[in-house]
Amino acid sequence: MPSLKELRGRINSVKSTKKITSAMKMVAASKLKRAQGAAEAARPYAEAMQRMLNALAKSLAGQPNASPLLAGTGRDQTHLLVVVSADRGLAGGFNSNVGRAARNHARKLRADGKTVKFLPIGRKGADYLEREFRGDLVHRELIGNKPTDYGQAASIGAKINDMLSKGEFDVCTLVFNRFNNVMSQTPITVQLIPLALDDAEDAADDADAPQYEFEPDEETILARLLPQNLSMQIYRAMLESAAGEQGARMTAMDSATRNAGKMIDRLTLNYNRTRQANITKELIEIISGAEAV
Repeated sequence: MPSLKELRGRINSVKSTKKITSAMKMVAASKLKRAQGAAEAARPYAEAMQRMLNALAKSLAGQPNASPLLAGTGRDQTHLLVVVSADRGLAGGFNSNVGRAARNHARKLRADGKTVKFLPIGRKGADYLEREFRGDLVHRELIGNKPTDYGQAASIGAKINDMLSKGEFDVCTLVFNRFNNVMSQTPITVQLIPLALDDAEDAADDADAPQYEFEPDEETILARLLPQNLSMQIYRAMLESAAGEQGARMTAMDSATRNAGKMIDRLTLNYNRTRQANITKELIEIISGAEAV
């Protein structure tokens, strides 16, 4: 049985941990509101750009001079997975979920005989993937403590575009946690290169779909918008991931704080029982000694 001193030490240790988790919960809650607002504000712009590019690219997708960002390289052998996670842990299963989604997608591609490369954004995702895919990480991008910046997303988009121009991959897929609410973040995959045009025909058949008139020609507009769309989709994924990280951390720290409170209650009860047993033992010894005299 632990001594009273050991029990007091454990109680004080758990109380200190509870203070830390409670503080982290409040910090995550304060950051969540801003991150959630930024993620939700970026969604309409990213989705509208995607719809417009679908309409713009429909007539050019089959042409031999189409941009590689639109049509790809014409091959399907080498895949680049851009995996967005966080730099820090203590967020429940947030980082492991997106890492697992990327790992499963990569395993499926490799089973089909494809070559897979990774460009992780966030230290935790890179560490997770390095356990199984060491040597396949072409670049690591740390997020840092600063708020999510479009300039960083544009820099990553420029690097991906440069890799495409050098023929280092054929298909690029983005893997990230979509923010649903504080309790839920869903790992999803989005194909960036070639540009996914699955809904283009459906949109054209829809009478309510917006009709676009382009000036100057479609090729000139695509040359400008396709790199911008690549950066915008990465930026959106980073915003979604940032909001999901704070939501997951707030939930995890709330659970940890409640668990610490329950542990303190159990240790306190054990401490009181041990203290009472010690007092009873001392009284018995005193009474026994008095009777012996």
